[in-house]
Amino acid sequence: MTIADQRTRDSLAWTEQAACSDALPDLFFPVSEFGAAEEQITEAKRICAGCPVRIDCLDHALSRGEASGIWGGTTERERRHLRRRRAALRQAR
Repeated sequence: MTIADQRTRDSLAWTEQAACSDALPDLFFPVSEFGAAEEQITEAKRICAGCPVRIDCLDHALSRGEASGIWGGTTERERRHLRRRRAALRQAR
């Protein structure tokens, strides 16, 4: 195993504790945020709400620019909003 492989493995160690690890991955990747997908999003967010590594998951998604799926209990649109807020706060400093 290379050093890069070890770093990647270590940086994703939180995934072993994720509440979604036993759920179907498709649940966390709805085709939209509207209509029938709203129920899917609600269920995914319910799982995320009780997850011990929700913040790690959200941080992973924000730092890597994950553009699709539910990560850390947030939708694509919610993460875009968070990224804009973070950027605005950095500029205000």
